[in-house]
Amino acid sequence: MNKVVKFGGSSLASAEQFSKVGKIIHADKERRYVVPSAPGKRNAKDTKVTDMLYACYELVEAEEDFRVPLMKIKDRYDTIINGLNLKLSLEEEFRKISENFKNKAGMDYAASRGEYLNGMVMADYLGYEFVDAAEVIFFDEEGEFDAEKTNAVLSERLLKAERAVIPGFYGAMPDGTIKTFSRGGSDVTGSIVSRAVHASCYENWTDVSGFLIADPRIIKNPKPIKTITYRELRELSYMGASVLHEDAVFPVRKAGIPINIRNTNEPDDEGTWIVESTCHQSKYTITGIAGKKGFVSVNIDKDMMNSEVGFGRKVLSAFEENGISFEHMPSGIDTMTVFVHQPEFEGKEQAVISAIHRLAKPDSIELEGDLALIAVVGRGMKSTRGTAGRIFSALAHANINVKMIDQGSSELNIIIGVSNADFESAIRAIYDIFVETQL
Repeated sequence: MNKVVKFGGSSLASAEQFSKVGKIIHADKERRYVVPSAPGKRNAKDTKVTDMLYACYELVEAEEDFRVPLMKIKDRYDTIINGLNLKLSLEEEFRKISENFKNKAGMDYAASRGEYLNGMVMADYLGYEFVDAAEVIFFDEEGEFDAEKTNAVLSERLLKAERAVIPGFYGAMPDGTIKTFSRGGSDVTGSIVSRAVHASCYENWTDVSGFLIADPRIIKNPKPIKTITYRELRELSYMGASVLHEDAVFPVRKAGIPINIRNTNEPDDEGTWIVESTCHQSKYTITGIAGKKGFVSVNIDKDMMNSEVGFGRKVLSAFEENGISFEHMPSGIDTMTVFVHQPEFEGKEQAVISAIHRLAKPDSIELEGDLALIAVVGRGMKSTRGTAGRIFSALAHANINVKMIDQGSSELNIIIGVSNADFESAIRAIYDIFVETQL
């Protein structure tokens, strides 16, 4: 049995945080493979090491002196090393980095050094083997992640390593050039390592105790989510919830490995489990609420629309012609509504209207802007009667006008459209009826 543990930047920002991480790793002998991020902020006014590296390399590209900012980055690591009483020296590593900067090694190389160096510190601190991600994580000629080659090489390499540290965020192109992941970099690496070692669990340690049912900026002290399925997670993240990116979930989802989101500062908290499927019923009918502002509804009316073959395709062709993707498309017998992102649509609205008239010949078109979409997600909704009715009741009680409601055939989520001005109030009303009141 083995676990892969990934630690975010805030968990590794200082020697004190490193010490917490060390205790967490040593508390469970199954935590054999560690994926560190670069040091994050130590306080609100501090700067992440990755941002310092980006700024430093911008000086390189501008042909300006970068040595002082690079030494400030070295000071960050030396402070951690000295705080942990390690004998490690990064002098030679920084000499190499300086040389590679002078040779214009690239922004990806610069950004990746934060994780690379932190991996060296972590390996020295734990007494684990250091495995450079550039030797085991690969991208193809087009810069796309090469999953199968990576899995084969990484599996073989880690089979020989009883305990290892693999830095997050980067890998290598076929010519050896460093390439970083575009989104959720270290989370992605942790997932890739988990698949390669057939981990029993992928623990993702951060500064929160798992996911919350709703945005804490809108709901005061929202309840945590104990267990969430991959499908529920996808629905919530798609609607703007700040959760793991799909790229970070896919490798473990494919391998059936559960993810456990944990809090480095509250290690006894169970956190949130992300699983493929579960027979555990959620305490609440819903799993989570998420949403986004800034949509436009394009309402198209045409008598006998439902009997006209290809009408929907013609309408959507008008959006495609103008390079606009749609978000939702509820319809009736003689009406069809297309929801699109307002910033993307505003500059092209007349071109789209003209194209709809030309292609679909509707009776009329009406636009309504400044709308918000809210997703209410939960596997428990399928087996609970009256979910939509409770949502309508809660919103009516809060004097909120519902502009649209759309329920997927899976009964996993319900999408509600309201005005931007009612967005926060609507989320509070829905949270109250399903979580606080639990009628």
